[in-house]
Amino acid sequence: MKDKSWFVYIIQNEKGYYYTGITTDLERRFGEHQGSKKGAKFFRSGAAVKIVYSKIFPNRSEASKFEASVKKLSRQKKIQLISS
Repeated sequence: MKDKSWFVYIIQNEKGYYYTGITTDLERRFGEHQGSKKGAKFFRSGAAVKIVYSKIFPNRSEASKFEASVKKLSRQKKIQLISS
């Protein structure tokens, strides 16, 4: 079985807020957030506009740990991460 790569991503919505998540298929997941019932409830208050950050990981465990650390960041720290 081939190991899948995992992505941690940050999407900006139309109101300027950031959503952080993980997936194995970044484009598919972005599409789901844009208009599918499989998308996060977060985007019901403002449509997903663009992926502003992504980072690839070799396994789900590492991706999940990084995702948790990103979710704990302040908005300012997330903006710094996006800019780097």
